[in-house]
Amino acid sequence: MTERRRPVLVRPSRREDFEAIQRLSLAVYPESPPWSEQQLTSHLVVFSEGQLVAVDSHTDSLLGMAASLIVLWDDYEIDANWRDMTDHGMFTNHDPAGRTLYGAEIMVDPAHRRRGVGKALYAARRDLARRLGLRRIRAGARLRGYHRHAGHLDPEAYVREVVAGRLVDPTLTFQLKQRFRVLAVVSGYLRHDPESLGHAAVIEWINYQAARRRDWADRPVRFTPKAVRGSSD
Repeated sequence: MTERRRPVLVRPSRREDFEAIQRLSLAVYPESPPWSEQQLTSHLVVFSEGQLVAVDSHTDSLLGMAASLIVLWDDYEIDANWRDMTDHGMFTNHDPAGRTLYGAEIMVDPAHRRRGVGKALYAARRDLARRLGLRRIRAGARLRGYHRHAGHLDPEAYVREVVAGRLVDPTLTFQLKQRFRVLAVVSGYLRHDPESLGHAAVIEWINYQAARRRDWADRPVRFTPKAVRGSSD
């Protein structure tokens, strides 16, 4: 069996994964400091269920990771940045009384893309939300491809083009295929990110098993496929 065809296993993160997660961070974000041991330890202390890794089922080598926390969404503004949503990456703002799973990070090893690693991590995150009876998953999708279009599109126009399928963003396009919907576009989400220039789309997946109609009935429609169809800036 070739490496590409080996099944991907998603399991809980463990302390012995920290070094591999830090190497993965450097591979995905070479210009940023990796997750620190202090941060990764805090994640396991405050919400171990939300910390997942994807590994090769034969070798247990790390292929990707996902880090999440639970928040009371009403405590935050829609344009809150990553630092505020994650308490500077420590997750000490995790609130078990919340009903929203906040996706703080998903990384896939660039050397192992197209193996279904991202799909497996997103599926595991949805399963977690269902198991805990949470109403939604929300996250900030950094607009990785925006730097290529910043000269002629503002961030909102770029997101509309991606939602309409006229442009492909390496992150947001994939997340839309995972049944997320764009709620807003925010600036200053990630500082010093040369790809997104700090811009992100606030995205949401609804757990219809637990959510009430009012949890999704008033969602903005300006970034839905129907709303952007036929528009072009």
